[in-house]
Amino acid sequence: MEAQGERTHCCGTICLKYLLFLFNILFWLAGGAVLAVGVWAMVEKSDYNSLLNSSFYSVSAYILIAAGIIVIVTGIIGCCATLKEMKSLLIVYLVLLLCIFLLEIIAGVLAYVTYQECFPFCYQLDEELRHHLKVTMQEKYQQPGEESVTQAVDKLQREFKCCGSHNSSDWRDCVWIQSAENERLVPDSCCKSPSELCGRRDHPSNIYKVEGGCIMKLEEFILSQLYIIGAVGIGIAFLQLVGMMFTCCLHQNLKEDPY
Repeated sequence: MEAQGERTHCCGTICLKYLLFLFNILFWLAGGAVLAVGVWAMVEKSDYNSLLNSSFYSVSAYILIAAGIIVIVTGIIGCCATLKEMKSLLIVYLVLLLCIFLLEIIAGVLAYVTYQECFPFCYQLDEELRHHLKVTMQEKYQQPGEESVTQAVDKLQREFKCCGSHNSSDWRDCVWIQSAENERLVPDSCCKSPSELCGRRDHPSNIYKVEGGCIMKLEEFILSQLYIIGAVGIGIAFLQLVGMMFTCCLHQNLKEDPY
């Protein structure tokens, strides 16, 4: 009976080891995905920073990159602790999982509190963003030393198929459009089929006439990024709860570690 109990205990420990090892592989892959999303956001979408009066994209990208690195390192520690059956390293791994989980909870609570506090002023903040984008387009587009703004505006209009901050008429007050050497009514990036000097015609058949303009598209993009970050955070938090449960069970089943 005693030998049978010992065999059962060993089988349970082995199963927990494999389950925790599989979890760490998934956790490591999740960290790699978060890191990849952060790098992608920083490389591909950082152009829009010059159009906003905040560093939203840079901060969110750096947060994702940092989170991805921490998750990857934690996953590696978890794999080592599981394979070597080191109870002391398992405790370190459990503490790291718990810290990351608590940080996610704190970040979520702070985000909720901040949203509740700013809710009465959200309309005002939205109007400030709209005004900033409009002024940036009108005063900095195609101006000396503002190449990053010009590239960002062109990329924004091409990717989101829009023209102007609110609509195409915003370009009438643009410094570059009003200049004597310019022949266009809108930038060429407003055109449905962009080509040199295609912006000389602002007819709906030639340019994008999107209701709400680029600011609406940009706001939708910002919200989609927030949803992605939130979904990734929830997914990782769920994985962490499973990992902490497996870690506690394995720690209880392991014999005293000589280390």
